[in-house]
Amino acid sequence: MNNKLNLDKLDFQIIQAMMDNANISYADLGKQLFVSGGTIHVRMKKLQEMGIVKGTRLHVNHKLLGYDVIAFIGIFLEKSSLYDTVAKELKRIPEIVRLNYTTGNYSMFAEVVCKDIGQLKFVLHDELQKIKGIERTDTIISLEESFSRNVEMEELRAKSA
Repeated sequence: MNNKLNLDKLDFQIIQAMMDNANISYADLGKQLFVSGGTIHVRMKKLQEMGIVKGTRLHVNHKLLGYDVIAFIGIFLEKSSLYDTVAKELKRIPEIVRLNYTTGNYSMFAEVVCKDIGQLKFVLHDELQKIKGIERTDTIISLEESFSRNVEMEELRAKSA
């Protein structure tokens, strides 16, 4: 895959450093990696154009902002061919923060963030039940998130060993 994308060790170092701290300036990252800030800027632009980097994200502690319920919803579709249509409808529900097309028991798996159980009930009963193509759902409420992280890139582990 690396050869097709034409990425080198510096590209992977930049990606890893930015995943660890997206606030780091290009100048500081350049110093850390012994290249100029301009080089970092050019490489980041290339990674964005290739679709590898899709912007930056702010990781927010939902609980501190009053969003106390995180749930995962397994969605069973009437037919798998309805995935695209159902996904478009689900994207309109702001409480759904992640959606995956899956194998196994569920056709789709959604992560939902709500202020309380009442809001979750609204999403389940008043939003999801109205979407044509959803046969049924299975909801799992998260009691605690133990950790969340980006993948550690194998390319850097192998080269640094």
